[in-house]
Amino acid sequence: MNFQLPHVPTRPSRPRKNGVTMVMDKGLGIRQAENFIEASADYVDLVKLGFGTSMITKNLEQKIKLYQEAGFRVYLGGTLFEAFIIRDMFEDYIRLIDKLKLDTAEVSDGSIVMNHDKKCEYIRTLAKHVTVLSEVGSKEEGIIIHPAKWTSMMNKELEAGSWKVIAEARESGTVGIYRPNGHAHTLLINKILAKVKQENILWEAPQKSQQVWFLKLLGYNANLGNISYDDVIPLETLRLGLRGDTFFSHLPDSVTKTI
Repeated sequence: MNFQLPHVPTRPSRPRKNGVTMVMDKGLGIRQAENFIEASADYVDLVKLGFGTSMITKNLEQKIKLYQEAGFRVYLGGTLFEAFIIRDMFEDYIRLIDKLKLDTAEVSDGSIVMNHDKKCEYIRTLAKHVTVLSEVGSKEEGIIIHPAKWTSMMNKELEAGSWKVIAEARESGTVGIYRPNGHAHTLLINKILAKVKQENILWEAPQKSQQVWFLKLLGYNANLGNISYDDVIPLETLRLGLRGDTFFSHLPDSVTKTI
């Protein structure tokens, strides 16, 4: 920090287990990636090369190397994993991860229908080689998954070897754990938290209002994902109570709004 203020929490340093920030890279160029790293590296844990962008992004291996040298775990979007699976190319997917020298992978089934036991088998296989994140929830608007099924799938995927389970919201923040208007499915989220350990969940929260909601619910070390590269610093100020939405989060009760 450039200077000190009392009543500002100390964030854990990387590698973090809690307070994780996952950034979605939707096709940044090399110079954009370099600027992003210079500005925000200390506050980023994971970078997801969103959906299938890694197939057409220029200078892919150079960008991955930049991110890894900055201390980020880099992985390919879950939609790309599904694109390989639907084509019966799982072994090719593993070879691609090896070729790109990635140590992290995502397993998801948000776009295709996949037997859950088969999904857990993919997790177990990948977990022998890399750190696995698995995503739960559909990318399609209007598909409702019962809370008991959410929690059962999350816990089974953690047992299969996932480091964290991702609660689906897409990059729009309007499906999965959110309603079409972006508001949180409060009942669903509370039921998930009652059955799955908080530190094992990465909540996709691309919208500022969603980030604020989770930080107020879970505290400044909530695990949040699908953050835009230019929202990393704003999110960190929300975590630390240095922005209006969370301004009083860490101040003692004796402090009043009126001076």
